[in-house]
Amino acid sequence: MTYYIGLMSGTSLDGVDAVLIGMQGATWQGALAHSYVPYPESIKTQVLALQQQGANELHQTAILAQQLSKLYAQAVAQLLQAEHLNAGDIAAIGCHGQTIRHVPEQAYSLQIADWSLLAELTGIDVVGDFRSRDLAAGGQGAPLVPAFHAALFGNTPHTRVLANIGGIANISVLRPEQAPLGFDTGPGNMLMDAWVQRHFGIAYDDNSNHAQQGEVLPELLQTWLAHPYFHTPYPKSTGRDLFDLAWLETYLSGNERPVNVLRTLLELTAVSLSQDIALFNPHEVYVCGGGVYNPLLMQRLRALLPQASWHSTEALNLHPQWMEAAAFAWLAARRLLGLPSNAATVTGAKGPRCLGAVYLA
Repeated sequence: MTYYIGLMSGTSLDGVDAVLIGMQGATWQGALAHSYVPYPESIKTQVLALQQQGANELHQTAILAQQLSKLYAQAVAQLLQAEHLNAGDIAAIGCHGQTIRHVPEQAYSLQIADWSLLAELTGIDVVGDFRSRDLAAGGQGAPLVPAFHAALFGNTPHTRVLANIGGIANISVLRPEQAPLGFDTGPGNMLMDAWVQRHFGIAYDDNSNHAQQGEVLPELLQTWLAHPYFHTPYPKSTGRDLFDLAWLETYLSGNERPVNVLRTLLELTAVSLSQDIALFNPHEVYVCGGGVYNPLLMQRLRALLPQASWHSTEALNLHPQWMEAAAFAWLAARRLLGLPSNAATVTGAKGPRCLGAVYLA
């Protein structure tokens, strides 16, 4: 068995997930272990600052890439130590990097990391820059995880959907004997997290405690749902470039109770996600990402789409917090094997492409 490590730091900006996987050639053997390194507040602040145009951007981006790569190396070291492995036991690290801008309509998506530094610090070959090749082929460069989902879970007698509720929510649609589909449905946890950080001074709404105290503001919800993104046909992808606090606050009078805005944001995620899932009339939905731990969100999703059976991806033997990092480990394996790893039916690319650039240790 060959070992790979995947690293993922997403739009939630909470930290770095590292997942160890096993492969036998191109065949998946399982996700074996996980480690996590939280982002210091200074890193979050720098990432958010670079989401907008500002002074000295190039320098700030380069320095932040180095800082991130040191955190990535720390996550790798933690994982190796816990599993009693050495650098020489790992074929490659698949490192997504931290998304700073995602602008597929102009054929670019910027994820920052100093992949050469990561290879130097870990002594392990690194595969990074996964999105550029798909974009060059006319694709969105995202989402990339549906190809992984299809490889692992696509052997199904009926339609199933995997819903990832991270900062952004996205779905993978797996249909019998057909190529996968998938796209970003809109905000996941990102707007809710940003709102509670500003108004309640907490990182996220643990156990839906604050949202459960609020009520949906119907006019505000319908105004948000009227945004063109929700009515754009797939393939499509989005991010913080579109859905951020500034976008949210454009529609507020300033007199709303914070718990009501939070509850309405939760409903925005639930409605936009469930409406897109309903397009495919799935028999079952498997959920991963931080949203699976939001009880009110999961309650609303089940209520909005009761005809489907809802599960955590743990039912598929993959922990919901491990999914994306495991996917980038799988993508790294595909790159080293010279195999295509995008799903053109998902991204809109002209065809299959081998994704990622290799940085030798």
